[in-house]
Amino acid sequence: MDVAEDLWHHLGFPHTGEDEVAFTDADVEALRMTEELVRLGVLSEDRRAALVRTWGRSYARLAEWQTSLLAEVARDRGGDEVEDLVGLAGQVLPLVESLQDYVWRRHLVSAARRMLTVADSTAVPLAVGFVDIVGYTARSKRLSDKELVDWVEEFEDTCSGVVVENGGRIIKYLGDGVFFTFEDVEAAARTALELAALGDDDENAFPNVRAGIAFGDVVLRLGDAFGPTVNIAARLTTLARPSSVVIDQSSATVLDGLEGFETQKMRRASVKGYSRLHAFRLRAAKSD
Repeated sequence: MDVAEDLWHHLGFPHTGEDEVAFTDADVEALRMTEELVRLGVLSEDRRAALVRTWGRSYARLAEWQTSLLAEVARDRGGDEVEDLVGLAGQVLPLVESLQDYVWRRHLVSAARRMLTVADSTAVPLAVGFVDIVGYTARSKRLSDKELVDWVEEFEDTCSGVVVENGGRIIKYLGDGVFFTFEDVEAAARTALELAALGDDDENAFPNVRAGIAFGDVVLRLGDAFGPTVNIAARLTTLARPSSVVIDQSSATVLDGLEGFETQKMRRASVKGYSRLHAFRLRAAKSD
């Protein structure tokens, strides 16, 4: 019972009173399957909390978005909103469930390919990038809730397209920014420069951004990335001016002399956790 309550809490749900009717046969079956995963050694005690928390966070966000979408469709129909929402759920949820299983399996294959030669929680050399929206707080205050959501979704959609097209992987969205990784420093640099250029174009709706890139060992765990390289990339982003990209010394060493790039050494900077950080300004090389 203690384990069941612990897992329920890690999923993101509050504890219920002993006399409260809150569970169904599906919850009992979920516990049976969890017990089987424990027996198989997949959900060991040291992994259990982290894995279940990851499930909870991921599906909570997905469920919130899906419910909002269904509610919006129900409102647009102009009938009884509650009745329409219930009807839509009955029709849509089985389709969404099948598609979620399909998407998960495709990502499982992709993750397996990446991890075949590298065990989880093992440090691997990666280029880490952060791209932040400039002036996010000021602009968000001027937008309605719907306008803000549309603006952020368009930003995330564009970032995702550019990162994936160049061979990178989105680790997470940060509201006013995006965190990604690349196996190739050159591809990460081109991606950051492309996003910075999009924001610098007055005719483009993409917001003005700044970016930071660092290259080094990164620990991959449960779909996230950790380590000093990640911290440095985040700190470098704070040093970048609007529409510019700042990189660390390791990235600059790789990019130095490559066609299409120019690097300029900056003064050593004092940022949180690093008193004398080597930073370089990255630009696209001007054609003759």
